[in-house]
Amino acid sequence: MQFSGKVALVTGGSRGIGRAIAVALAAQGAEVFCTSTKEGGCAETLAAIAALPSGSGKAQALVADVASAAAVEAFAKTLLERVGKLDFLINNAGITRDGLFLRMSAEDFDAVLATNLRGTFLVCKAFARAMAKARGGRIVNVGSVVGLTGNAGQANYAASKAGLIGLSKSLAQELASRSITVNVVAPGFIDTDMTAALTPEIRESMLKHIPLSRFGMPDDIARAVAFLCSDAASYITGQTLVVDGGMTM
Repeated sequence: MQFSGKVALVTGGSRGIGRAIAVALAAQGAEVFCTSTKEGGCAETLAAIAALPSGSGKAQALVADVASAAAVEAFAKTLLERVGKLDFLINNAGITRDGLFLRMSAEDFDAVLATNLRGTFLVCKAFARAMAKARGGRIVNVGSVVGLTGNAGQANYAASKAGLIGLSKSLAQELASRSITVNVVAPGFIDTDMTAALTPEIRESMLKHIPLSRFGMPDDIARAVAFLCSDAASYITGQTLVVDGGMTM
């Protein structure tokens, strides 16, 4: 996979899966823009990309809350003014507000959908016209296996990720005539800061349900995203690629 001359945007690129995706795309020569919600949030991602072998891609950081239509419009305008195009759009920004359904507040439900689902809608909408005009591009939305299976204590998160799959399939149908593919990568249990907070007992219980007998790493997801951005995946659209070690098999 060679992405020289390509421009990529990774939302939520400050850490974990987002950082791994940004570095993987840059390692193949893409110029990568990363978003986070605070100034300097992507500093470690930019440093990791700068440390890649000479000739790899460049990276820039943008500050934005994808749940805000005004913020999305502003950073989309900034990116397109700087480089004039977007080849790869990776919607990775996401939050959790876990809690049992009967105790979950409407505010926590809305907040998760605002970032995870509405945010993806807003970012796709902000760049779809430019990608359509260029008659090509890749959109990869980072979902979750809980969008397929549900999960106790995550009604809001599961709903947002299930909605992401429906949104992606609809966009895939609408944008196909412009040679834009739209797919979802659905991670399983990935070792990130988010899952590190779980108790050892929960982690051990989860491991028993993974046939490959290990937790996934951010690079496992990054490689799947890079594949869907590549020419090798040019005939794949509207699909959900589950990367979970067989957990939901």
